[in-house]
Amino acid sequence: MNINNEKILMEMANSIRALSIDAIENANSGHPGMPMGMADIATILFSYFLKFDPDKPKWLDRDRFVLSAGHGSMLLYAISYLLGYKDCSLNQIKNFRQLGSKTAGHPEYGMLSSIETTTGPLGQGLANAVGMAISEKLLNEKFGSLVDHKTWVIAGDGCLMEGISQEAISLAGHLKLNKLIVFFDDNNISIDGPTDLTCSDNQKKRFEASNWDTFEIDGHNFKQIFDSISKAIKSSKPSLIICKTIIGFGSPNKSGKETCHGSPLGSSESLLTKQNINWPHKKFFIPKHIKNHWQKVSLRNVKKRLKWESKLKNSKLKKKFLNQFKTFNIKRNSDTDYFLQNIVKSNNSEATRKSSQNCINYFYTQIPNLLGGSADLTGSNLTKVQSSVVGGKNSNYIHYGVREHLMAAAMNGISVHGGFIPYGGTFLVFSDYCRNAIRLSAMMKQKVVYVFTHDSIGLGEDGPTHQPVEHLASLRSIPNLNVLRPCDQIETFEAWEIALNSENKPTVLALSRQNLPLIRKDFKVNRSMMGAYQLSTNKNSKLSIFASGSEVEIAVRISKYLKDNGINSNVISVPCTSLFDTQSQLYKDKILSNLPRVFIEAGSSNTWYKYSDKNDLICGVNHFGESGKGKDVYAHFGLEDKQILKKIMVKFFK
Repeated sequence: MNINNEKILMEMANSIRALSIDAIENANSGHPGMPMGMADIATILFSYFLKFDPDKPKWLDRDRFVLSAGHGSMLLYAISYLLGYKDCSLNQIKNFRQLGSKTAGHPEYGMLSSIETTTGPLGQGLANAVGMAISEKLLNEKFGSLVDHKTWVIAGDGCLMEGISQEAISLAGHLKLNKLIVFFDDNNISIDGPTDLTCSDNQKKRFEASNWDTFEIDGHNFKQIFDSISKAIKSSKPSLIICKTIIGFGSPNKSGKETCHGSPLGSSESLLTKQNINWPHKKFFIPKHIKNHWQKVSLRNVKKRLKWESKLKNSKLKKKFLNQFKTFNIKRNSDTDYFLQNIVKSNNSEATRKSSQNCINYFYTQIPNLLGGSADLTGSNLTKVQSSVVGGKNSNYIHYGVREHLMAAAMNGISVHGGFIPYGGTFLVFSDYCRNAIRLSAMMKQKVVYVFTHDSIGLGEDGPTHQPVEHLASLRSIPNLNVLRPCDQIETFEAWEIALNSENKPTVLALSRQNLPLIRKDFKVNRSMMGAYQLSTNKNSKLSIFASGSEVEIAVRISKYLKDNGINSNVISVPCTSLFDTQSQLYKDKILSNLPRVFIEAGSSNTWYKYSDKNDLICGVNHFGESGKGKDVYAHFGLEDKQILKKIMVKFFK
């Protein structure tokens, strides 16, 4: 195919437009403007530059293509069909946005093999792409030419307005991720109308200020598109290609207007548009000669892939390389026993954030592809360990800077890219900055570990801005996310063990700043896997005391006080409510029992209502915190053990 053969290129681009128009009309729902405006860019990119093979869609050294402007999903679906991806049939195109189809309203990871990450919340795809590019760079350092691919992104005005975009471009420029190339769909239109209603940013200067190369082109001029990409792939910096495009390109009455952003063109306008772009064919029909051109594009990289496979087969690094992408499960052995025995033998009080650091150090001996980091809180989160290396062939730690949202989204990109298991730290209260990315971790079923320390009012003097209150309950409400709040060193190990063995879900570890005593002496079985378990039981118990994390020690002390007063009780540790909820009804009934229940947690009471009735007692924090010493703040909120004991005596034993 010749770059100068504009007739063929325009027919190929128009096939994307036509399929997008037809699918969106068929669904009576969707966003035609972006696919129609970016079809020319996509045609050149896939025809001449993108490294991929539809017959081997998970080729490890393929280029990654991220549609950050995920509302334009028909662009990706149309291309996937035209290129012959086996899981994107014409029937899938016809069922766009229908229940049960693989062609969802926004691209969903796992639905189609051409979808590299779930996008839709604007800016997330761009930040995911930074994570992918980081993975590529680290793996390239380690394995040389076995890993040498690019990450391509299509982003719109909305992506670049979102705050996460600044975090993303800032770190990408700092790290000189030169294989990251972003196409900015600069069509000057947002949902509300022209972008000058809300934005007067100079994106060229903005990106250049963050150490990017920039190129400005007419997004409908094939030669300019080709030439700009040719220059960008030679840059020593990440590149932004600012593509001046017309939203809804080809539509006589709606192009260049917000009316074609998020609504079908309508039957009459669809017909006029097809006439305008010289597309006389019936709905969903692609002429054979155009389909053949796309099929040739799909075969373009077969030789490259075969050459790569041969290189891998003959490489001395083959075993190590494949091991890098292997799924590892934690299996206990004599080293595990030795590690846990030492904990019990030492019998120290320590913050669970410190226990976590010790666990990370241990698990690095078991899993070679952990990739840690922190959002400028390394010394507080204790995410860096003896095995951590920053830079070079063995780099396994990233300083994300004060960019919590980017860190979380980049970890999603790192995870879907493959080759690393990412974990990253910040304070639990700042999980608010990460929330959208955490939700997408759960939606994409990714093994991402969030190390959230300073998990309660117990952090003390930093006060209510830094003391999480509603956060545990809020995070627990996210489907497919385990929130683990361990009470001591043994439970912290178990929490990490669960996280690293959770293949299809992310994990939040909520860890204390303050020292906690060693409560568990037994370690042969991971009891935290049950979500809640009996830490201590007594015959003829009159009530059960439930607690998580740092409040378990309070529950233990209260149980002792009660026993001294002739009242037996059970203590239940609840490290993970979502795991408990998956247990058998028989087990749940046993743990919850028919005894009066007391729930203690230094956070919102909302978590506990589903386990309680009106006769039970919930001791929580339902107000913002206070600045002061941790113990004083606990007492201020009525969470000191003797305060709770008094409430118990009044409620149950008066």
